[in-house]
Amino acid sequence: MAEKQGSSGHREVVLDTETTGFEPSEGHRIVEIGAVELLNHMPTGRTYHQYINPERMMPKEAFEIHGLGDDFLRQQPVFKAIARAFIEFIGDATLVIHNAAFDMKFLNAELQTLGHPGLPMTQALDTVALARKKFPGSPASLDALCRRFGIDNSAREKHGALLDSELLAEVYLELIGGRQPDFMLATAAAQTAAKQRANLAGRAKPRPNSLPSRLTEAEAAAHQAFVGKMGDAAVWLKRT
Repeated sequence: MAEKQGSSGHREVVLDTETTGFEPSEGHRIVEIGAVELLNHMPTGRTYHQYINPERMMPKEAFEIHGLGDDFLRQQPVFKAIARAFIEFIGDATLVIHNAAFDMKFLNAELQTLGHPGLPMTQALDTVALARKKFPGSPASLDALCRRFGIDNSAREKHGALLDSELLAEVYLELIGGRQPDFMLATAAAQTAAKQRANLAGRAKPRPNSLPSRLTEAEAAAHQAFVGKMGDAAVWLKRT
């Protein structure tokens, strides 16, 4: 459940989503939402994070991006169950989103399916457009901007909505004037990355049976003879 929002100052919510695909019109759904609250361009420590059951199968291509599989997501609430808490969290704050059109079309598709009015595009601030205006001709991906501003994104092994929103919050603060973000963001990003790795490790399932060797007996014998000619210095005979 969302905490009570502060009422003074300029409030922004840096937001990211993960989905099953690229187009809600093709039946794709949101599977994760992550958000970070800023007040007067500084992090408050309040975040929103929710995994969501998309009520459909996860395509392989999407799974390879974020690592969220069917067995894990089946245990999560559906969007209808979390919609109210999500709407309460974002309120009327400016939504800072990287490639805002993508996330907004998914959020609006989910909300409108439930009979809620859509979020106006005027509520969103697109950091891709902001980056391209500030650095014309330069790459504007989140990874590229992290490199430009010296923001450590080494923990971003898979896309994750909360981790990406925390990294984007740091990027955004740099884009609007080079202000050093609060250490809270870097600490939160590191903690989120650790949790994300633990979650992904927990979802990974080992192969029940080892794959048979594809090396024939003749190939193995030929390789052994080749190594034997090289003597004790052969790299294949060394152990680390």
